[in-house]
Amino acid sequence: MGSSRDIAVGPVSVVSLLLGTMLSEEISDYKSHEYLRLAFTATFFAGITQLTLGVLRLGFLIDFISHAAIMGFMSGAAITIALQQLKGLLGIQKFTKKTDIVSVMRSVWSAVHHGWNWQTMVIGLAFLVFLLITKYISKKNKKLFWVAAISPMISVILSTLFVYITRADKKGVAIVRHIKKGVNPSSVSEIFFSGKYLGPGIRIGVVAGMVALTEAAAIGRTFAVIKDYSLDGNKEMLAMGTMNVIGSFTSCYLATGSFSRTAVNFMAGCKTAVSNIVMSSVVLLTLILITPLFKYTPNAVLSSIIIAVVLGFVNIEVVLLLWKIDKFDFLACMGAFFGVIFKSVEIGLLIAVVISFAKILLQVTRPRTVVLGKVPGTNVYRNIQQYPKATQISGMLIIRVDSAIYFSNSNYIKERILRCLANEDAQRKGSALTRILYLIVEMSPVTDIDTSGIHAFQELYKSLQKREVQLVLANPGPTVMEKLHASNLTELIGEHKIFLSVTDAVATFGTKDEQL
Repeated sequence: MGSSRDIAVGPVSVVSLLLGTMLSEEISDYKSHEYLRLAFTATFFAGITQLTLGVLRLGFLIDFISHAAIMGFMSGAAITIALQQLKGLLGIQKFTKKTDIVSVMRSVWSAVHHGWNWQTMVIGLAFLVFLLITKYISKKNKKLFWVAAISPMISVILSTLFVYITRADKKGVAIVRHIKKGVNPSSVSEIFFSGKYLGPGIRIGVVAGMVALTEAAAIGRTFAVIKDYSLDGNKEMLAMGTMNVIGSFTSCYLATGSFSRTAVNFMAGCKTAVSNIVMSSVVLLTLILITPLFKYTPNAVLSSIIIAVVLGFVNIEVVLLLWKIDKFDFLACMGAFFGVIFKSVEIGLLIAVVISFAKILLQVTRPRTVVLGKVPGTNVYRNIQQYPKATQISGMLIIRVDSAIYFSNSNYIKERILRCLANEDAQRKGSALTRILYLIVEMSPVTDIDTSGIHAFQELYKSLQKREVQLVLANPGPTVMEKLHASNLTELIGEHKIFLSVTDAVATFGTKDEQL
């Protein structure tokens, strides 16, 4: 039902920790049947929340996660996931459940003298090197892409056989061990639709569902950017919601897009969402038929597969490019990155979204206003900062407003225009240019204007009248023109002072030399 071709869904650590923490606040005994029922209830209402957002077509909310934020999130998540895999790679038994880098590294170094298992390290590092070599080969020779694609499967088969033959599990090498066969029963009757746990179930479901949806959206957008296709946020919400509602009926708890599984899915060469059907079918067959075969698979090789995959998503070149192009984008990227590695995925995304919102607000409330000059030999008027040879018109000041004019920026625009007028007047004293008699506002970039904007222009007109300067408008769009007429601002300014272009305005009010 979704539009992502790469995302692989299932239980993920962040949502699992969040859900587990919130459930434990309501029912401390996690082994009780009530705890299990509350988990299904929260999953059901998480799905309902996601479905509702999709039906109301609120998928545009995903667009507030910028490309820069995705890059930071991806790099931070890659490092976090790689560090978490050190538990399996080093054979550490006691490991933190937290995901931040400080807790993970403290857990790793506290076990350095007695918790690391050298046999596990040999297996894990050997296959990690093997996976990285196959990845390098595939990158250098595109025709050998299949080498990297099949290397994880080869690693699992060879490592399982090695452990089984050598019985390395008896020497401390952690293995998958026994997996219970069969499929869980229906859980429709287990969901709380009334009683004291209905309220907590809804609250937990809404919060966890939003976090899960945000993570899935970020992951889906990440791989959509890599493969250059568009992601439909509404479809993603509908898909995730339907999945979790059905899942709550079949003994599942909240699932979402998994970064590590999606990365493995991507590296294995998936092309469409059918990979999820194949993955689900394999899991189903595994649960029913072949779970005993995975008994001797070492955890170290699973960790090495994930590490090999996620290391490729740390892109320093992109970060340096962001710094060169846009400092705000770089800040959003770094906010997401440090938020993820030092706190959690949701905190990292929250920081990035807040910074992105701040950037939008700054651009909306503080739009550019530029002075235009005539490019020599043409009738074209351009920014004098960008075109130093562009000359200003004697007796005129031409200003372009590069934004729609709303309540949030109307007063700022008016003040900027008046300040620019005062500065230009002061600079022209003693120069060949005569005093400014006409202020031409080039309005082609102004896509809309509200009542506050109209009021600002009325005040601007009055201020200019006191200075004996005439206000002239050039090229207002149809929406803007309609509102100017409705507010009678055209009558105040004068219909004869509204032109199709700056050239026409200059030709009408300029000197004969300027008209030529």
